[in-house]
Amino acid sequence: MLMDLLGKLWRRLPKRVRRWGVLLTEARFTVTVGAVVLDGHGRVLLLRHRFRPQSGWGIPGGFLLSQEQPEAALRRELQEEIGLVVTDVELAFACALHRYQQVELIFRCRPLTDDSSFTLNHREIHQADWFAPTELPIELSADQRTLLARALTLPR
Repeated sequence: MLMDLLGKLWRRLPKRVRRWGVLLTEARFTVTVGAVVLDGHGRVLLLRHRFRPQSGWGIPGGFLLSQEQPEAALRRELQEEIGLVVTDVELAFACALHRYQQVELIFRCRPLTDDSSFTLNHREIHQADWFAPTELPIELSADQRTLLARALTLPR
């Protein structure tokens, strides 16, 4: 009965007040995007990031900017990091990383052209290369291996 009364009162509040109530009481988190980029030979694109020197190789990606859509963020990150334009972008899956209060959206996509050369942003990226899924680098973390395996086994 008390919950019914509180619900009625809540619904009568102005929308702006309800929005502030939600913002003040709900958990905050960041949103990131990651790209599992597959070339025409079935190889996966991996990067060595300067900002993550201990993590070795990993998929490209980054944080969403304020009011940015996830696919736009993915395209921006790939363009900024290695000058890559992609096509056939699809959401593969989403996962929550509770330790970092982060939601990660993983996309699958293909490079627009078969040209495998990159324009590295050397402030962010040490190295970029293509790897066969059966010949991933030793420095690839277990988390990244799991993420890749999941993205590669999902039906298209």
